[in-house]
Amino acid sequence: MKLERVELLHVAIPLVTPFRTSFGTMTSKDTFLLHVVTDEAEGWSEFAADPQPLYCAEFVAGAEIVIRDFLLPRVAALPAPTTAAVAPALASVKGHELAKAALETALLDAELRTYGMSLATFLGSVRERVPAGVSVGIKDSVPELIDDVERYLAEGYLRIKLKIEPGWDVEPVRAVRDRFGDELPLQVDANTAYTLADAEHLRRLDEFGLLLIEEPLEENNLYAHARLQQRLATPVCLDESIHSARDAASALAMDACRVVNVKPARVGGYPEARRIHDVAAAHGVPVWCGGMLETGIGRAPNLALAALPGFTLPGDTSASGRYFAEDITEPFVLQDGHLPVPTAPGIGVAPLPDALARFTTGTRELYAVRT
Repeated sequence: MKLERVELLHVAIPLVTPFRTSFGTMTSKDTFLLHVVTDEAEGWSEFAADPQPLYCAEFVAGAEIVIRDFLLPRVAALPAPTTAAVAPALASVKGHELAKAALETALLDAELRTYGMSLATFLGSVRERVPAGVSVGIKDSVPELIDDVERYLAEGYLRIKLKIEPGWDVEPVRAVRDRFGDELPLQVDANTAYTLADAEHLRRLDEFGLLLIEEPLEENNLYAHARLQQRLATPVCLDESIHSARDAASALAMDACRVVNVKPARVGGYPEARRIHDVAAAHGVPVWCGGMLETGIGRAPNLALAALPGFTLPGDTSASGRYFAEDITEPFVLQDGHLPVPTAPGIGVAPLPDALARFTTGTRELYAVRT
């Protein structure tokens, strides 16, 4: 497999409703896709972060520079840009896991299409469909929140995740529990909005029987999360703090978390995500697949990952219609609370040309072999 061309397509897709978290409100998915062409196949991927470095340090414009100026030259120098060769070639570039994930995934998609192999088969997935949860953003009022949760449950979602922040935590959770009962699988996500000084306040969430509280404290502070976990009955789940299998092993050894949210983009790609799954499984710790408001290009490979045996909790692999009135791929539709795992070669999907044209705001050629 020889690399011939790489292009970047900026896309902007309106969300069906604004999505508010502790770090801001999104009204559209504004990111880029990578399109890789080799001498044998094509591959696609989606950059998972946002235009601004609020959720994480990486952002759209910065990732484009990193891919163009630092990652692609290293990949282009390889005799064959196979998955086994790409990660070592990129290791000298510090950090930038989301940019690395975008490039590695597009190349992996092309490589697997060459073999006629699906990503699910490559990863070792064991299920044909995965249970779907949904993430509910911060609302202006509790009644509005209750209406949203009721609608998502009517659509068939099997787990509800509530975004929380100081001033929007105990009362919304109580209201959802009172309205929908103790049997509803329910969890919360703080996106680093609290400090260890809030431990006693966060303990008030223990009475609601939550599946977990996700990333309550500042990211990368495993010690503080371990201290917090000692004071909570609710399992702490780490998200932003886990960048690699090594981080996951350290967090579990410190009892900094008892659940891990695996986001492939955040950890540098799907092979590393599988390694985190394996580390957690060896410790008997459940994992689940997080989401970053992906289009179908990002959602399809996440479903393949979520079909691994250690993913025992429903993830944020929601249907396309949760975020978009129109996706850039064939939509993923909820069926009995589950989404199907793609079985076609590679990530299993490709952009629909007309939809891609409507949502593309700019195209750049990052690499091309000149003859």
